[in-house]
Amino acid sequence: MATVPVKNIEGKTVGSIELSDAIFGVEVNDHAVHMAVVQYLANRRQGTKSTKARAEVRGGGRKPWRQKGTGRARQGSIRSPQWTGGGVVFAPKPRDFSIKLNKKQKRLALKSALTDKVKRDKLVVLDSINLSEVKTKAMVNVCEKLDTPNALFVMSGSNTNVMLSARNIPDIKTAGVNTINVYDILKYDSFVVTKEAVEQMQEVYA
Repeated sequence: MATVPVKNIEGKTVGSIELSDAIFGVEVNDHAVHMAVVQYLANRRQGTKSTKARAEVRGGGRKPWRQKGTGRARQGSIRSPQWTGGGVVFAPKPRDFSIKLNKKQKRLALKSALTDKVKRDKLVVLDSINLSEVKTKAMVNVCEKLDTPNALFVMSGSNTNVMLSARNIPDIKTAGVNTINVYDILKYDSFVVTKEAVEQMQEVYA
């Protein structure tokens, strides 16, 4: 088991915690991580774009001019793709971009991403994180003292003051134990998690 220090929001070490190898010490599976990111990005796509093909554009039933003798290129319809106002070639239509990934592979990807953070010393454990009021500057100060300018903060429950204080900071995101995903873990440089959240993760994802 890996042992990491536990810090307070002032950045001072106040203890230590042992991390379960079943979650934070697995063999990193790059393929599973890649597929989890691909699934996340694909599932974000709405798939609602739609344009009209030449068969759907109104008009153009009559041949614009006779086939031969005009000196112009032959044309069959003013709604052909080369005409302004014509149909679109291979027009995009509404479709479902979502990708399915089995639970074991998703869990392996999550564990691999968390293990990578531990190996690179990018996992920071806090004893707790509480702010007395909603204030962006207070959250900025916490990030400065922890030396985590680009971080994902994970908490065991809903902490309104922290969530609202962090939402205007571009490189900071907050999440709950049940809402973390591989994409966010990889996107943010540091993974800051409360001690209570670590214990909850070791129960949920073990």
